[in-house]
Amino acid sequence: MNTEKIAARRLSWEEVTELDVKDKLFVSADTAELKLPGCYVPAFLTKPGEHFEGGSITARTIFQEEVSCLPDDENEAGIHVADENGPVTIEVLQSAGVVLDLALFVPGGDKGALSALYAAARQAFGADVVQIWRQGLKEVPDVKVDIFEEQVPRGRKGGDAPKRDRRAIDTYPTRADFIEFTAGWKPVVEIHRPVVDDTPTI
Repeated sequence: MNTEKIAARRLSWEEVTELDVKDKLFVSADTAELKLPGCYVPAFLTKPGEHFEGGSITARTIFQEEVSCLPDDENEAGIHVADENGPVTIEVLQSAGVVLDLALFVPGGDKGALSALYAAARQAFGADVVQIWRQGLKEVPDVKVDIFEEQVPRGRKGGDAPKRDRRAIDTYPTRADFIEFTAGWKPVVEIHRPVVDDTPTI
């Protein structure tokens, strides 16, 4: 496990309420899936400390996990900040790297191009470092679409037209697989029609 020991001090509730969302913190590395007792991760408050109520703090770690804790609760790991003269030394979990979830378009679906792409990645980052966890190959139709998300209608039929937001313009339909749609909204895919400017010119 890749960790770094740093000098730190634990913050009280009052000190946390004076922090902003840009201040770097350290919170417990424990998650629902993985228990790492005594280990911390870098994090940031989800909103300025002055806006928290009831003593509970919510922070988002660099690994995009949301953690809630009570700074003054002795039974919890609490919130720490780096301090050269801090009274404690904590173990901070380091990042192992980045998982890329990419949508790559390979003209003609040439598998040789995919092999060359993976080889180039391994050459750039080191052999056996670049690992392909999931590979989903899809044939992409030669048609461009516009992708919207539309509010799921509620209540009686015949009411106001559902609200619609554009999410992607002039793209391939498989792009919808990589878009996280808003809760209560559904994806709508339509054939792309270029916008024609009918403004008269002089």
